[in-house]
Amino acid sequence: MATIFIVDDEPALHELYSEVLEMNGHEIVANAYDGDEAVKMFKSMDAPPEIVIMDHRMPNKNGIEATKEILEINSDAKIIFASADDAVKSSAFESGARRFMLKPFNLRDLLAEIKEMIWA
Repeated sequence: MATIFIVDDEPALHELYSEVLEMNGHEIVANAYDGDEAVKMFKSMDAPPEIVIMDHRMPNKNGIEATKEILEINSDAKIIFASADDAVKSSAFESGARRFMLKPFNLRDLLAEIKEMIWA
């Protein structure tokens, strides 16, 4: 299935996403807890992940800025933007995110989005 990089400041969400995604055949290749860390980790990866799940509100650098910087490193990065703030949806798409999911969302919907992005 897909290699996935999770970027979120909530450790509980990392655990939840990892458990569900791995149970469904995906591989979590990295976890970052703020936007700065995400960009540094993405830059240092030998092979880019197939999917990045990006939170919006995080310390040091928000998801919009991190998305832009990751896409400067690799314009083919497929980013699913996840936020509890629907007002940032257009900004997320303008920054280059390919999908937007409003938190809280059903994990089946996340799995469906990942499947669609793999085949897109």
